[in-house]
Amino acid sequence: MKVLLNTLYIQTQGSYIHLDHETLKVEVEKQLVLQIPLHHLGGIVVFGNVLCSPFLIHRCAEDGRDLVWLSHRGQFQARLFAPTTGNVLLRRSQHTALDNPETTLLIARNFVAGKLQNSRSVLRRSAREANSESDRQALTTAAKIQAEAIKTTETIPDLDKLRGTEGFAAKAYFGAFTSMIRTERDTFAFTERSRRPPRDPINALLSFIYSLLVNECVAACEGVGLDPQIGFLHALRPGRPALALDLMEELRAPLADRFVLTLINRKQIKPDDFIERPGGAIYLTDSARKTVLTAYQKRKQEEITHPITATKTPLGLIPHIQARLLARHLRGDLPSYQPFIQR
Repeated sequence: MKVLLNTLYIQTQGSYIHLDHETLKVEVEKQLVLQIPLHHLGGIVVFGNVLCSPFLIHRCAEDGRDLVWLSHRGQFQARLFAPTTGNVLLRRSQHTALDNPETTLLIARNFVAGKLQNSRSVLRRSAREANSESDRQALTTAAKIQAEAIKTTETIPDLDKLRGTEGFAAKAYFGAFTSMIRTERDTFAFTERSRRPPRDPINALLSFIYSLLVNECVAACEGVGLDPQIGFLHALRPGRPALALDLMEELRAPLADRFVLTLINRKQIKPDDFIERPGGAIYLTDSARKTVLTAYQKRKQEEITHPITATKTPLGLIPHIQARLLARHLRGDLPSYQPFIQR
């Protein structure tokens, strides 16, 4: 039996969620709209003005259940942290690895190699499905740049040059992103990456999905006892989940970017699903966010054969498996960290 850590997303403004014995209940204007056994939930994500009862918060902390607060527009605000648990020896190994430049570089190389390989796969797949020769050529060229960058990572001598190579390849990848969009290009054409705030619909959609994915990577790191703040590729900064961001890099293309492209190309998301805020910020409408979240949950339940474990695995559990593989490497059980590469 496989267990998928289901996540409950609540975005109806004014909702009140609380615990009644072992059942989570959601009320809107004092009317019960949803109830679900608490043990069915692996995480809870709330958007904007949603009130959580103190007892529910305490219970989530006690159980180690993920509880995340996002703004009304989907920007990350805070996350519930339970008392520090897990294997102190594993965290010590993580800190020791960070203090060793050679070990840090080797792990960071594999994060980047995984990202580049997955980006290349997405580009090549889109090239095969392209409707025009110009799109096919743009995607093929970008895929070749990813391949060249993969070879370069094998001999890069330091982190700064590795980050530079990754950045150059990412620029080529996003430079060809519009060629992977087959509908409504006037609306969804990609010009440049903008995040805080997103300045166009494609960036609004990417930022929203990335915020969901990084939270799942944080939960995956903590689930195996790793410190999500201590990363190898991303520089350490206060409040920054560097390791979760490291882990997310190899998962962006297969789990987030392909999902965004599917939403657009299948017309599940349309131009009128976005609103512009003062200052030029673009965000998903409430109804569009519900559509995206519903599709995202279904996507997480799709199963693939994991290339390392060779077992059927729901996509939603990939971050957890990768975090466990990294933990085994840091403990010395595996000679190297093997990134997730989708076939």
